[in-house]
Amino acid sequence: MATHKAVIITGVRTPFLDSGGAYSPLMTYQLGGRAIAGLVEKTGIQPSEVGMVTMGTVLHEVETSNVAREAMIDAGLPATIPAFTTSMAGLSASVGFCNLVDMITLGRIETGIAAGTESFSDIPLRLSQKIRRAAMKVRQNSSAGNILKHLGSLRPKDLVPVMPTGADFTTGKVMGVCAEAMVKKFHVKRDDCDQFTVRSHALAVKAQQEGHFSDTLIPVHIPELNVTVTEDDTPRADCTLDRVQKMKPIFDKQEGAITAAGSSRFTDGAAALLVTSEAAAKRMGLSPKAVVVDYQLSAVKDLHNEMLLGPAVSIPTLLQRNNLSMSDIDVWELHEAFAAQILANLNCMQHTEFAGEYYGGKVPGALPIEKLNTWGGSLSLGNPFAATGIRLLTTAANRLVAEGKRYAVVSSCAGGGLGAAILLENANLK
Repeated sequence: MATHKAVIITGVRTPFLDSGGAYSPLMTYQLGGRAIAGLVEKTGIQPSEVGMVTMGTVLHEVETSNVAREAMIDAGLPATIPAFTTSMAGLSASVGFCNLVDMITLGRIETGIAAGTESFSDIPLRLSQKIRRAAMKVRQNSSAGNILKHLGSLRPKDLVPVMPTGADFTTGKVMGVCAEAMVKKFHVKRDDCDQFTVRSHALAVKAQQEGHFSDTLIPVHIPELNVTVTEDDTPRADCTLDRVQKMKPIFDKQEGAITAAGSSRFTDGAAALLVTSEAAAKRMGLSPKAVVVDYQLSAVKDLHNEMLLGPAVSIPTLLQRNNLSMSDIDVWELHEAFAAQILANLNCMQHTEFAGEYYGGKVPGALPIEKLNTWGGSLSLGNPFAATGIRLLTTAANRLVAEGKRYAVVSSCAGGGLGAAILLENANLK
């Protein structure tokens, strides 16, 4: 079977906003629909050309279980286009993108839209399990006697809504606690975390001022508030080292390295990316920014102490398979769940014992931090879980063009000890 190269044309995203802000009236599918509609408008692609839409999400709304389908229809795309939702924790949108790349490579489709959407302003609350079970029994038998029987079995505590905890199901630990375990195992220093946090905000503010996001952000109008959102509200120009150093750790309150500033915030937003075959791009008169060379999905062995080492377990394998070294990559885009998580990943890729366990003894070496997230990262731009993966891919492709570099690597960690790394090549330099 003939194979076809998949290319990234361009990506767009809504501005990212702290939760509880202007996006509060919108459901996740509506945010996703804005991103898809903006992508179609920006590229000028005929909707009939789209062969598949994927959309990642982490906080699933039960009423829109296939949020990709609802967002696509909300964006005005024809109902004849199939769409499916992907779920792989923080890699949800990234794995959807990889699915489209495989479909294009195998000739199943020529053009696809990979997207991600998330709203922390409208999180799905649940009733207690006791109420849910009682409700199902009443549905099966709605007689007055049965209703009274089950109502009588309930207690006031059963009426309290169940909030999502964000904890990993297997370990029962939230990601910050897992990250603190990595801090200890891979000798991450609090001062280094603080400096990395300040760096992220400074680079994001600089990127805003230099207009690096102007071609990517799409305005979002919220009719309920009569407001149009045009910019991120997440980067902080007042994020100084002095202010960050005064903050107390929030997970390990005695010796911890992770503060609120050094943690990516709950954020609302959506993003969408157009990926096609090279032949389809040429036929439609579109100019690709990057060729998708390869990708690697991986997972860690130790969920208690290595939960967020996704980049460290996926990047070296990806590079080895493509006969590349760390120094061959000029554009790095890594998800910043925590400053400590980034630094732990950088440390353990230079760790002999870790290399022996995961890479057969070959130490990958140092990732050049001056090439990492130079337009800011999740610490400053926020983290609408599933939308972040598309933001990273879009930024990497845009940086390749802006900087005239050849290779980029996009990588993320995710709950469940999962990781992904994607290798891109400048479409104009290959």
